[in-house]
Amino acid sequence: MSKLKTFIAESYVEMRHKVSWPKYSELQSSSVLVLVASLIFALFIGVIDLGFTNIMDWFYTIGR
Repeated sequence: MSKLKTFIAESYVEMRHKVSWPKYSELQSSSVLVLVASLIFALFIGVIDLGFTNIMDWFYTIGR
């Protein structure tokens, strides 16, 4: 139990005094970057999925 208390106390000290937290403006710019990158990635995957769907539909209609 004492090891857990020591761990929690040391973790608090490290988070409070040793970690460099970003400024609010840095967080905003990073969030916008992540949002834009996620949207681009989602669009890319969506286009690939649409292409595969069309190819598979075409392939299965040939066999009829």
